[in-house]
Amino acid sequence: MYYYIVKLIITTVLIVLISEISKRSSLAGALLAAIPLVSILAMTWMYVDTQSSDTAVAFSNRIIWLIAPSMTLFLVFPFLIKKGMSFYPSMGIAILLTIIAYYLMILIVERFGIKM
Repeated sequence: MYYYIVKLIITTVLIVLISEISKRSSLAGALLAAIPLVSILAMTWMYVDTQSSDTAVAFSNRIIWLIAPSMTLFLVFPFLIKKGMSFYPSMGIAILLTIIAYYLMILIVERFGIKM
């Protein structure tokens, strides 16, 4: 139980820290957010939990295919804001389109025989 609390605290502190840094410097915050901290933490926790790097490697290989569709959010959100749409609808639409992009990428990759 303590282990899960430690995982939760470390993960939460990193997210809050990035958010606070972003308030002061959007470049510094963006740089920290662009580092795949969530992926690094997930792979670390997987290794700690299993003492095997195999699950982390499989996880990493799947992430590679999902990087391109994740860009949908970062393209659509600012576009909608610049067109005059308010924050929450812009974010909602960007998230929805990103989910669709993920789904399409998974379908395309699996069509080529790559197991996701």
